Amino acid sequence: MAWDFETEPEFQARLDWADAFVREEVEPLDLLWPDLVFTPPDDTLRKVIDPLKQAVRAQGLWATHLGPELGGQGYGQLKLSLLNEILGRSSWAPVIFGCQAPDTGNAEIIAHYGTPEQKERYLRPLLDGEVFSCYSMTEPEGGADPTQFKTRAVRDGDEWVLEGWKFFSSNAKTASFFIVMAVTDPDVSPYKGMSMFLVPAGTQGIEIVREVGLGTEPLGEGSHALIHYNGVRLPADALLGAENQAFAIAQTRLGGGRIHHAMRTIGQSKKALDMMCERALSRYTQGGMLSDKQFVQGYIADSYAQLTQFRLFVLYTAWEIDKYNDYRRVRKDIAAIKVVMPSVLHDIASRALQVHGALGASNEMPFSKMINGAFVMGLADGPTEVHKMTVARQVLRDYQPSDDVWPSEHLPRKLAAAKAKFAAYLEHEVGNL
Repeated sequence: MAWDFETEPEFQARLDWADAFVREEVEPLDLLWPDLVFTPPDDTLRKVIDPLKQAVRAQGLWATHLGPELGGQGYGQLKLSLLNEILGRSSWAPVIFGCQAPDTGNAEIIAHYGTPEQKERYLRPLLDGEVFSCYSMTEPEGGADPTQFKTRAVRDGDEWVLEGWKFFSSNAKTASFFIVMAVTDPDVSPYKGMSMFLVPAGTQGIEIVREVGLGTEPLGEGSHALIHYNGVRLPADALLGAENQAFAIAQTRLGGGRIHHAMRTIGQSKKALDMMCERALSRYTQGGMLSDKQFVQGYIADSYAQLTQFRLFVLYTAWEIDKYNDYRRVRKDIAAIKVVMPSVLHDIASRALQVHGALGASNEMPFSKMINGAFVMGLADGPTEVHKMTVARQVLRDYQPSDDVWPSEHLPRKLAAAKAKFAAYLEHEVGNL
């Protein structure tokens, strides 16, 4: 039996390096260039970030989730989780370390389902950190429910014609290519009648109607596009994977994306807890330090317990993925951490905001952005309610209904069974009385 909660010393040294590196070299980028994270760098920005990426490569921490054949280290999800806890503190850090969303998930499915030509054209520059990509799945009417998708791809000779609308397609304005999910066979179940396509940016017919921002961003600005695919013509080799295989491909991609979000959320939540504790030890009010107030102590205790439970669950799920190499087998736990994730970030960030008082509610602290981000996490890659249904169905598979009118743990029923089991001993006891 092998069971351990320690990180091997060699990798822990790399994590310690990453912790200091992100704090000293990467987090300042969040303040100086917050809107350029997913923008191909100009010459000036390249002079800043290229040396940082090279330093990460020198440490063997570039794209750690990928195998050596794809330019990564093949460390797997557990080590990626430990690293992502650090990277989650910074918007720029995943880019500098080659594991930013949505590109990690997009790279994974191209690596798994793409042809050699597709890998060379799309995957290689993505792994080199030279381009960004867009996963265009959600629709205005159907949301993330694939059974309601209306976007169609129809054969026309040796080409496909893509027609429809997509909503909240992140990074569309800076992406070099799109992965688009469309209905290719409307006469069968949606789960068996959709396909995915690799669509280069700039292809005629891609119309970015408007950019959609998050709650704190000005109207008309943001990085989540409403797109009209207006008669986009694609060659036959634009198909990613087999025809009508999109749902299986999506599950492969979204499974990884969900746990990667959870890993980074640990880092965000820990940052909020750190700020709360610092404030509690720094602020004197109402005759004493905040850290001496029982309400504040309760906030800190609840936050620590909530974060620790969540972190251990994420690490365990990452370990399962590495062990079984099958997202479907780990589907229940991936869905469960997706359910828990938004409330962890929301609760800890909200408490931290409260402890900071008016300053916490201002735009001079990051708590409002964190709290809004928690709501985003409750919707990204499927809403919380859907994942709860998934968890429940998966849990119920391990149970059977009672074979009697009474529950199996009904005490009178169990007492009768116990008496029958030990009848001889009970009769002996009665006789001695």
